[in-house]
Amino acid sequence: MALEEKHSILQTRNLAVGYSKKGDNLIIADRINFSIKKGELVGLVGANGIGKSTLLRTLTGMQAALKGDVFLNGKNISDYSAFQLATRLSVVLTEAPASKNLSVLELVSLGRQPYTNWMGSLSEADKKAIQAALEATEIATLANRKCFELSDGQMQRVAIARALAQDTPLIILDEPTTHLDIYHRAYILKLLKKLASETQKTILFSTHEIDLAIQLTDKILVMAKNETYFDDPCKLIEAGRFDTLFPKETIDFDGKTGRFKIKS
Repeated sequence: MALEEKHSILQTRNLAVGYSKKGDNLIIADRINFSIKKGELVGLVGANGIGKSTLLRTLTGMQAALKGDVFLNGKNISDYSAFQLATRLSVVLTEAPASKNLSVLELVSLGRQPYTNWMGSLSEADKKAIQAALEATEIATLANRKCFELSDGQMQRVAIARALAQDTPLIILDEPTTHLDIYHRAYILKLLKKLASETQKTILFSTHEIDLAIQLTDKILVMAKNETYFDDPCKLIEAGRFDTLFPKETIDFDGKTGRFKIKS
């Protein structure tokens, strides 16, 4: 096994993602190759409809790969049981939780389900993990509030706290800044950066906030029309990987500032 594979938390090899319909494969993106290490914050970017959510569902085992492989801690993800995956991978989806009538504490506590006994009782270790997650996301003061009382930004922090309480080496988030204003978008991404650095958890998130991702992430996975690129932001800028993400007659990428500009 190569040295890179030994230290990889999440790796793909010649991965193709998409859907199977009546025996035919509809490939949305293929030839996807990357390796993410412990403690890295990685952004997944691309235009709407390019396949970001499909890729995330495949990486989390919710959807089967059409070709190629996904490796989690060096083991093919298809070889994990549902219980094993729940202790190694946590997912934060865009959708709101099924019941917003739960309190913040109750919802975050659900992250401990893979570790509780058959009665669902919380041990002292579970309670410590929950409290640590509340404090890390700065929502300890909201613990007894009902989720329906929270703003979108607060609710997103609750979802992240639940993933932290689950205490998995890898956290995957699907567009965690959706519906947030610019301040809370930056706040959430800075929080993810801090969590990756301080907890050494590997965090992969999809986002439309490409400018912010360039500033804050260790690596970026760029899904373009005919290719997928993976590298640190500066190298991707130098290689012109952001230049063709959107139609140039409307928006252009400025490699000097690392920002997109609307054409007048």
